[in-house]
Amino acid sequence: MTTALANGVDTGALFATIDAVKADPRIAEFRFRATNTWVSGTHNRSTIDGFYGATQEMNHAEPRSYDADHPAVLVGADHGPTGPEFLLHALAACLTGGIANIAAARGVTLTEVSSTVEGDIDLRGILGLDEGVRNGFSQIRISFHLRGDDPAKLRDVVERSAARSAVLDVLTSGVAVRIDVDGG
Repeated sequence: MTTALANGVDTGALFATIDAVKADPRIAEFRFRATNTWVSGTHNRSTIDGFYGATQEMNHAEPRSYDADHPAVLVGADHGPTGPEFLLHALAACLTGGIANIAAARGVTLTEVSSTVEGDIDLRGILGLDEGVRNGFSQIRISFHLRGDDPAKLRDVVERSAARSAVLDVLTSGVAVRIDVDGG
């Protein structure tokens, strides 16, 4: 049996997933998780492995760990990117994955996709020096470079990916965050 691939996406599996979710919406309910452990100073490590999806507990092919830290100029040892930098990565990853799936589903050929994501942040907010300055990014800019089918189709694919991006939705619409503490 051959798998139909468009831009590296198994379109048969993509459309089968869409049909399965239409038939049983419970399949669409996912819960992703990461565990995080402090190492030292501002250095910490997250591991991503198990998740709930398609009505069952599942695991990735292999657990993946990511170190995070602050650069020396921000009192860290630069063992990894900062949390806000991971957010920029998450945004780029979500949009790029969406671009691949949407292009494949629509029969749009991609030959190259890259992006640069930049976020502006003023540390006076994080450091508590100015209550008028927000703690997070004041602006995020994404610049895509795509090649393949005609530019109008490529722009449409990017717009559709942005409209369906989970990470972009959380950033622009917000989400409730509950913090529980076991102080032992």
